[in-house]
Amino acid sequence: MADIAKTLPLKRSSVQSAHERIKQHIHRTPVLTSTTLSNLASTPQTPESLIGTPFEGQTPAHPKINFFFKCENYQHIGAFKARGAFHALSRLNEEELSRGVVTHSSGNHAQALALAARTYGIPAHIVMPTISTPSKIAATQGYGAKVYFSGSTSDEREAVVKDVIKDTGAILVPPYDHPDIILGQGTMALELEEQAAELVREDPTLSVHHNQKEGMNGHVNGVDSTHNSSPSRLDAVIAPIGGGGMLSGIATALHGTGTFVFGAEPSFEGADDTRRGLATGKRIPTVKTLTIADGLRTPVGEIPWTIISDKSKLRGIYAVTEEQILAAMRLVLERMKVFVEPSAVVGLAVALYDEEFRHLVEKEGGEKGWNVGVVLSGGNTTVEAIGKMFAVSEQKGERQEGNMGEQGGRKWLRMSPVENGRCDM
Repeated sequence: MADIAKTLPLKRSSVQSAHERIKQHIHRTPVLTSTTLSNLASTPQTPESLIGTPFEGQTPAHPKINFFFKCENYQHIGAFKARGAFHALSRLNEEELSRGVVTHSSGNHAQALALAARTYGIPAHIVMPTISTPSKIAATQGYGAKVYFSGSTSDEREAVVKDVIKDTGAILVPPYDHPDIILGQGTMALELEEQAAELVREDPTLSVHHNQKEGMNGHVNGVDSTHNSSPSRLDAVIAPIGGGGMLSGIATALHGTGTFVFGAEPSFEGADDTRRGLATGKRIPTVKTLTIADGLRTPVGEIPWTIISDKSKLRGIYAVTEEQILAAMRLVLERMKVFVEPSAVVGLAVALYDEEFRHLVEKEGGEKGWNVGVVLSGGNTTVEAIGKMFAVSEQKGERQEGNMGEQGGRKWLRMSPVENGRCDM
């Protein structure tokens, strides 16, 4: 990679520069809204649904939330990773590019770097564990990369990468732990805030602040506010975190804008390493988990950690269960008709089911509530895998439906087609 000492500083203006560099190579993925999911998030969970959770016995929160979904599952290679890969290559000089690039990845970053390398007309060497999904191996090879196989541990992968670098002189492009990757991933946040504002201008009722008038000097309805005062503002953005390249990029892009940034993780088998690390003030370097959110099985990187552990840039991290991830995934698949992988919906699951987050929105958003941007990070899964995920007992399946209650509980709403960026359901 480019010498870290020569990279751009990790700030919003650098993300804007990164966007200018890569916008010709990436999709400006759509931002969708969903009345169904916003109404569901704005309805209290039933007390019964909280039994067996850390929130058992509490009065369920009653926040007001309007969602804006950034659909990175429609990005090149089916995930956000293309942004970082293209930016990383754009920062290499001609001599470095001529040597080709190398990385180790079991999936999305492998495909993203292979595509970017093909676009630049340079060799790509990808080290993949032998247990990688066959479709991801095939896709990586399909972009013209040379695939090398390794064991599944990071030590085994890195050993093969060292051999490839020794033999080819290729430049290492890590999946998340580098400023160029972070800045590239952060470009989605610039698009999200712009696209959400465009949607609200077309239909002001999409915003919880649609009756709010913007005054001068940051005053809203005569009240001085330290938060972003635009009626079309995003009050918060929530995104998944694995290695942290995307979340730290979003936090960098939105720092100083008045939009709070939150992270979301699975809790299964210690996958919530970032949340636990923040609680102790120390990064956790290893994670061993078989969470269904397989894209989030990676410990947060050292450079992303410096951003994520900064309270002025990241408001908080929340974690959700496997059952909650599946429930959120079912909603996106069935109600929004959007094809996503489990890792993509952990942020939505937090907004729907985590009472700590929901009470925060209720407290700080008040009667108006919050506009919440949710990053759907990717859609690289298969019909067969989805079938296995939802091959559950009827009793468990009922819980995955979101614990719809009869009186005062959550109920499904009528569905209608997607139109003009809006899933009006």
